[in-house]
Amino acid sequence: MKDDFIMSPKVDFAFKEIMYNETVRKGFLSAVLNIRDTEIKSVVMLNTNLTKVHKDEKQGILDVRLTMNDNTEIDIEMQVCSMKTWAERSVFYVSKMIAEQTNINKMYSNMKKCINISILNFNFTDKTKRFNTVYHISEDKEHFKYTDIAEWHVVELPKLPEVSDGTDIYDWAKFIKSEKREDFEMLAKKNNYLKEAYKQLDIISQDEQKRLEYTARQKALYDYNELVYENYTSGYEKGVYEEKIRTAEKMLKRGVMTIAEISEDTGLSIAELENIKTNTNL
Repeated sequence: MKDDFIMSPKVDFAFKEIMYNETVRKGFLSAVLNIRDTEIKSVVMLNTNLTKVHKDEKQGILDVRLTMNDNTEIDIEMQVCSMKTWAERSVFYVSKMIAEQTNINKMYSNMKKCINISILNFNFTDKTKRFNTVYHISEDKEHFKYTDIAEWHVVELPKLPEVSDGTDIYDWAKFIKSEKREDFEMLAKKNNYLKEAYKQLDIISQDEQKRLEYTARQKALYDYNELVYENYTSGYEKGVYEEKIRTAEKMLKRGVMTIAEISEDTGLSIAELENIKTNTNL
């Protein structure tokens, strides 16, 4: 019997499963790249493993890698956990995609455009309130493109406004951000591509094996978040303690306060302060 469980497209496993549907791929790319769907004749899934030039080089693994009928290659990355170096990461992967082409085509003139699409569940930049931004390599003053070989699209889900701006990319971002079945059903009425995406999401949500894989991926993301939080907390506490030590050393050096007074002021124990005094010869 069918239950009401529905996966969250924010989990990269679920998003990738949806993208296996070519109709969904075409609709999604039409919205993100702001081109007519009739311009996209085909969108083919590629191997997500990028080749290594050197044996000790980091293996690149993309979430979803596609090629369009004009041979444009596209890397779609879904990122739930905050990452300060996301720009550098996306540049790294596009660079590897470009480098792969030189091994195959042998000539720079044969190189095809590479696009990175980042769907982020955190705020990437505070320079704009827009949830959807596009980046190119451009001249500093007049901003004309240096080359069109590389392009980056960033969708920041937390910035998505409550009221639609009337664009297709808004509807897709809303779909990816949604978690309730009624929200998916409402968005499915927008167009046939979102209808197909919801249909595909519903199918995989009822598949027992895929639910196990989805749950495993969810757990991995939760574990990662917890580890990051614990490391942050541990680092913060260590930093606070080290600052107390430095403050105590300055107070002991000045000699204007008793150890008991310094203990009360810094929160360090008298034993800790005696140890600091002995080790620093104060």
